[in-house]
Order: sequence, then C-alpha cells, then structure tokens
Amino acid sequence: MATFVKTDAGTWKAIIRKQGWPITSKTFRTKRDATDWARSAEDEMVRGVYISRAGAERLTVTEALERYLREVTPTKKPTTQRSEKITAEHLIGFLGKYSMAALSNDLVASYRDHRVAAGKSNNTVRIELAMLSNLFTVAIQEWGLGLTHNPVAAIRKPSPGKGRDRRLNADEEKRLMEAVEQHSNPMLGWIVHIAIETGMRQSEILNLRKAQVDLALRVVRLTDTKNDSARTVPLTAAATTALKAALENPLRPKDCDLVFFGEPGKDGERRPYQFTKTWAGIKESLGIDDLHFHDLRHEAVSRLVEGGLSDQEVASISGHKSMQMLRRYTHLRAEDLVSKLDALKKPRQA
Repeated sequence: MATFVKTDAGTWKAIIRKQGWPITSKTFRTKRDATDWARSAEDEMVRGVYISRAGAERLTVTEALERYLREVTPTKKPTTQRSEKITAEHLIGFLGKYSMAALSNDLVASYRDHRVAAGKSNNTVRIELAMLSNLFTVAIQEWGLGLTHNPVAAIRKPSPGKGRDRRLNADEEKRLMEAVEQHSNPMLGWIVHIAIETGMRQSEILNLRKAQVDLALRVVRLTDTKNDSARTVPLTAAATTALKAALENPLRPKDCDLVFFGEPGKDGERRPYQFTKTWAGIKESLGIDDLHFHDLRHEAVSRLVEGGLSDQEVASISGHKSMQMLRRYTHLRAEDLVSKLDALKKPRQA
C-alpha cells in the first residue's frame, strides 16, 4: 500500500512499499496526482512491468553527456573522441537543460531542424543524432535509468549527403606540391606525397611508427585503422622515396618512434605532427579552399582504378570493406576514358 505525506513545502509525497520491490517515492503538487501515480505504479508492479523513471527524471542531458564522455567516449578512437566532445557541446547547448525523461521525440526533432537551419550538412546532423541515440541506448541498457524508449529512433533523419567527388586537376596538383615542398617543415611535403600515392587516411599516416614501414619490401603495415581491420599497403616508387626521407629525418629525436612527430607536449611526450592550420593557410594562398585533405585519398583511389586495378585490388589497398563505399571514392574522368574507347575494336562488318 502507498502512504502519502504532506511536505513542508505544501506538496504531497507518495511512498510505495511493496514486497519484492525497492521503496519507491515521488512528489506531486496535489494529493490527487500523488494518489493517481501510486495507483498506476502499484498496478504495474503487480503485473511486473513497473519501471522507475526517478533516475531519468533527475539526470539532465548535460549530466548524462558528461558521464558518456567520461565512460564511453574514451573507449573509441582518438579521432572519434575529439569529434564526440565537439558534438556533445552542440547537444548540451540546445538540450542540456532537459532531463533525460523529458527528452521527447518533438524536442529531438526540434534540435535536428535547428542544426539544419544553421547550415550544418545532413551528414553532420546525422552524426550528432547518432551520438544522442547511442547515449539513450547506453542509459537504458547499462545505466538502468528506466527510460521506456529512445526518442531519436522515432524521428526522421536527414538524408545522407552526396559523397564528395573532388579531384585535383593538373595545375592544382603542381601548385600544391610546390607549396608543400617549399614549406619550412619537410614532413608536410612527405605526408602529402604519401597521401596521394597510397590513399592512406590522414590518421593512418600521422600515427605511423618506424617498425610499420618496410622499405625493402616497399610496404606499410597498418594495424590501427578506421574499420579496425589491419591491412598492408604497397608503396609506389614516389611513396617509398618520401617515406625513406622521413625515416632518415636528421631532426628526429632518438627516443621517438613516430615517423611524423610533433613538438613535445606539456607532459614531455611527443605526439604526431599536426598541420591543420598550415594546410589551411597553404590552400587559402593558392585559392583552392574547397580541397579537403581527405580528398587526396579520393584522388589516390580514383587513380588506382584508372590504372587498371580491380575493385578487389583497390579495396585491399584502401581498406574499404564494401564495394558500395569504394565506388563513392572512385570517380573516373570522362576525358581519361576517351583513349580507351578509341582502343576498343570496332565491330566487324556483316
């Protein structure tokens, strides 16, 4: 049976003590509201379907995201950790004041529309909603908050954005390579060369260790990749030359195993070379602001296809798990196919 206590603040507290269940209580403005809740809760206990929402009602989205960043985010890759911290800031800014229990479908939809109206790409909004959805999954399955549903699952998601098909033209490549090779830090030029020649991701290049590079066999062995599948990347002559120069860098500290190393941090530890600002400055000076570093991977993979390698061969080099994803990166230039069309044998005359 439930008991009802009037508090000093004039509200009514309903307390349920039922065998086999923990003591459950909730405070209401009126005794009638308290009575209605207690009757409904006791009925659910009898049927074995009662779920306490007290924890979800007390925990704000801000507090939940902070716990998520402490417990869940550190288990992910460094690049994902950085992006989730930024995503959490946006979610907190719009939804942080609400409790987890109060986060409804329409509130989540409002966040989606707000981000789209702010000019964010569909893919960015989808990623943010995916993190919010995973927060609810963890809260329900691991934290036992007593949430009855995931509000993100019920709303419409923005359609996936069109994959980028940015390719370098000959003039852009010439000017870009001249600029990075003239930069005061030669590592920038080596990195760009390797990206265009191998199709390796930026994180894969920057996190390379000396032991992963085999110049004799002309391969790089990657163990920490985006999709967690190790692969061996063959090196072109140009990529081999760039990696050889990087390994022979006379400025490398003796105790540093990174192929591309940065300055020591406050803790004295050296981390991978970071060139984001430098890269942005060079692109601006050349007037090619729309080029992303990841477009170099796109360029490399497209050249492998144009060179005659099969989809399976290209996938083994690039690390794409599905042919559908691989085709998003392979955009052949029509003008490069003209000579191949001319080389086709003409049909015999009847």
